[in-house]
Amino acid sequence: MIRAVFPGTFDPIHYGHINIAIRASRLFREVVVAVYDRPLKNILFSPEMRILLATKSFEGYPNIQVVGYSGLTVEFCRKINAQVIVRGLRVFSDFEYEFRMALANHRLAPEIEVVSLITNEEHTFLSGTTVREIASLGGDISSLVPPYVEVALKNKFQELGDSQDIVPTSSLRD
Repeated sequence: MIRAVFPGTFDPIHYGHINIAIRASRLFREVVVAVYDRPLKNILFSPEMRILLATKSFEGYPNIQVVGYSGLTVEFCRKINAQVIVRGLRVFSDFEYEFRMALANHRLAPEIEVVSLITNEEHTFLSGTTVREIASLGGDISSLVPPYVEVALKNKFQELGDSQDIVPTSSLRD
C-alpha cells in the first residue's frame, strides 16, 4: 500500500508531467501530484490555477489526486504518510540535479525513497519554461499541453500583454 508524491511547480502542467504521473499510478496504490506553492523562480499561474489545471489533467484516474503544499517535500511526504517521491528524468542534465536532490532528501528523510522515471522519448524536450516561452510568442503548443492548458496560457498572455516579464528570453526568439 505505497503512496507516492510527484512534486513540482507544474507551471504549466504539460504532457511530460501527465505521462510520468500516469505511469507512476500503475506502480503505486496512490499518487499525489503535489503542486508547490512558492518556488524560487518566476511563475506564470497562481497556485490555485496550477492545482485546477493539474486536477483536470487527472480526471478519470481515481488513484491520482492533486494537492498544493509548501515547505520541504520530505516534510509534506511525512505529513501525508507517503513513502516515495517520484521524479521524471528527461535528459542527462536532469540526472545530476535529481541525483543531488535525492541524496539531500535521503539525508533529511532516509525512510522516504526516490524513484525516477525516464520520460517517454517524445517528451524529452518538454519543460514548463519551453511551453511558456512558445506560448508567449504565439506558437502552437497543442502537442505539448492539453487543450484547457493551451486556453489558459493564451488567456494569461493576453491578460499580461507585452509587459510580461515572467518568461525569460532564450534562443526561441532568434
